[in-house]
Amino acid sequence: MKIAVYQMDLVAGQPNENRKRVKNWVEQVTKQEQLDLLVLPEMWTTAYTLEDLPTILEADQENTEQFLQQLAKEHHIHIVAGSMAVKEGDEIYNRAFVMNKNGQTEYTYDKVHLVPMLDEPLYLTGGKNSAQVFELDGRKMGVIICYDLRFPELIRSLALQGAEVVFVVAEWPLSRKGHWEVLQQARAIENQVFIVSCNRVGTHDGVEFAGSSMVIDPWGEVLEKGSVEQEETLVTTLNLSEVERIRKEVPVFSSRRPNLYK
Repeated sequence: MKIAVYQMDLVAGQPNENRKRVKNWVEQVTKQEQLDLLVLPEMWTTAYTLEDLPTILEADQENTEQFLQQLAKEHHIHIVAGSMAVKEGDEIYNRAFVMNKNGQTEYTYDKVHLVPMLDEPLYLTGGKNSAQVFELDGRKMGVIICYDLRFPELIRSLALQGAEVVFVVAEWPLSRKGHWEVLQQARAIENQVFIVSCNRVGTHDGVEFAGSSMVIDPWGEVLEKGSVEQEETLVTTLNLSEVERIRKEVPVFSSRRPNLYK
């Protein structure tokens, strides 16, 4: 499976501008490469404009889900479409979207772990359901959002559901870059899955973001890694047969004793 990860900067509070940039990127990268799947970062339509989200969402007339569906269908490509703020009634969720190559929404996931350091719980509602696997081209995958990476049980639950790839979409700050890198490798190794992360770059409200998007194999080897500061595209091919091979070589799942983990 050949994938492209868009490590992008964001224009805060400007969904139209960010959609335009994503559209241009998709058109460009699909001309250059024969790809199966694209990945976008967290909250890519608005960035972290939490206080202003109600006003921004009210003013935004375009349906971003339909925009993504059209892109996926037009280019016949799967899109792990990062996440974006979605208003339902009086509540706003940080929702990840996955579009299949036929232009249908394959899966959505609302971020369950909200970041207290960013006051997310004041502005967002946490997801009511845990992450679940979805299938693209017959392969099981999962997606989590940023702070979720710090909760190993969430990724383990996806691995136990049969996930071979876990996507991590994020706006992870530079000040915690060391954690970002180590946690991804740990999750790949302990769950014997591919980890594919897409983090933003740039600065917003004085916070500098870490970039360093990564593709890590089930052995914990870093196959691709983005820079800290630059917008760029990471392109790589995932050999998904490696998951089964490594799980046979080091059979941690059959060695588990969950009845004791209480």
